[in-house]
Amino acid sequence: MAMSDVKLLGSRTSPYVHRVQIALNIKCINYEFLEETFGSKSELLLKSNPVHKMVPVLIHDNKPICESLIIVQYIHEVWTSSGPSILPSDPYDLATALFWGAFIDDEWSPSVTEAWMAREEEAKATAMERVAEGLALLEEAFVKCSKGKAFFGGDSIGYLDIAFGSCLGGLRVAENMGGVLLLDEAKTPGLVGWAERFSSDDSVKDVIIPTEKLIELVKVHQARAKPPISN
Repeated sequence: MAMSDVKLLGSRTSPYVHRVQIALNIKCINYEFLEETFGSKSELLLKSNPVHKMVPVLIHDNKPICESLIIVQYIHEVWTSSGPSILPSDPYDLATALFWGAFIDDEWSPSVTEAWMAREEEAKATAMERVAEGLALLEEAFVKCSKGKAFFGGDSIGYLDIAFGSCLGGLRVAENMGGVLLLDEAKTPGLVGWAERFSSDDSVKDVIIPTEKLIELVKVHQARAKPPISN
């Protein structure tokens, strides 16, 4: 497949863009990465995603596909003969993976962001508590979904691994900035081992941004979110 057939609009620091990159790597798909400038939106992005005007956007044969997990599903469906399957074939396992993917995006990940951005210690502590509660649930989900294997998806990285794994950088930032170990061997032993395997996988290791870089970016966002000082 020619590289020009597949383009990815994104930012190299976005965990949602990372999901698409990992899925494309799993399927061994060559693609052209079109970097969006922070703080501005290209004409191509506005044309390709006129509803949300956000990355990632996958452009395949000049057709745009938006929303990270929808794109991951699209990659699974289109490139069935390339690389391992990303989504489970069993209907129940598929429904379970989709459920937990939605949980991560709708409930757990926003708590991580809130833990970064909270200005008051009480709000930060409350958010960190929700993050920890979510990790306990995801530990149980890992035990059930992995069925004793290395990943949520079994022997290889799958849909839920991608959905959750892309958020590991944000989790490590929350741990660093909050001075609390959240991914704990005593409380979440399955996730601790899983995180190590996920992060070192060939499809992942050159995609994820180092924690130190993410901390710098979070501090920039924090500074921009502070209310202006009045005279």
